[in-house]
Amino acid sequence: MTDRPVLVLVGPTASGKTGLAIEVACRLIGRGQPAEIVNADSMLVYRGMDIGTAKPTLAERRGVPHHLIDVAEVTWVASVAEFQAMARATIAEVKGRGAVPLVVGGSSLYLHAILDEMSFPPTDPRVRARWQAELDRVGAPALHAVLAERSPEVAAGILPGNGRRIVRALEVIDLTGTYTSVLPEPRYALADVHQFGLAVERNTLDERIAARVDSMWERGLVDEVRALERRGLRDGLTASRALGYRQVLAFLDGSLTEAEARQATVEATRRFARKQMGWLRRDARIHWCDAGEASVVDTLVSLAAMP
Repeated sequence: MTDRPVLVLVGPTASGKTGLAIEVACRLIGRGQPAEIVNADSMLVYRGMDIGTAKPTLAERRGVPHHLIDVAEVTWVASVAEFQAMARATIAEVKGRGAVPLVVGGSSLYLHAILDEMSFPPTDPRVRARWQAELDRVGAPALHAVLAERSPEVAAGILPGNGRRIVRALEVIDLTGTYTSVLPEPRYALADVHQFGLAVERNTLDERIAARVDSMWERGLVDEVRALERRGLRDGLTASRALGYRQVLAFLDGSLTEAEARQATVEATRRFARKQMGWLRRDARIHWCDAGEASVVDTLVSLAAMP
């Protein structure tokens, strides 16, 4: 039963991906075709980051198995290569059970890493730590200038403010002598992949994002961040930068008022959603549907249902 298709549901944050994927899985299970959800969101992997990531509760999952959720502490630094290995192994296991894997996410890089042929250069914690310390000392623009001296072509493809990518580029150059900041042309590494995107009109999405942030505050996002801070959230280079969490940490530091942190979360999430759509729209393999289109569920179910 390893010939089950891989269904992929993408779209910007607050587009309704999670709920729709769960509905598709429940419909398939009801027709006798097992289905399981594989998370492709880099922030849902963290234990305790529930409210700010809009992580589905156990009740909301409606008994559908979910994978790659709550698998790491907030101090873990997310690695695309590690996520790729975990996700591909999970997809193989799901298909091996005769179930349909439903891959759900909004990060273009993580989706490409899971679905497409993509290899990663080596890493060395000591080399990375050295460049990270230099980043902390001089800041991203100055370190970008160092990268420009080492490799002008590489520096031209990385924004001067993107400290994480600058550090990674310098690390790889030290280890291999070269680095490319350009992703390869997408070509599926997995068999029988079907990608569907949920499109939402901009004003509607902006309203959904504002409502979601209001709900997060009402459900206790600030208290969640306080609890995670005691578990090392500030030391988590990936988790501490998550939308909502970064802004609440700034509030707890006193650099923002709570109202400012709340509004900053709305604005940052809206900007991120626009970037997500820009990344995803470049992939011509994605079949786009209106998020309110009832036929989306039927289409996905028909693709995966047992003959």
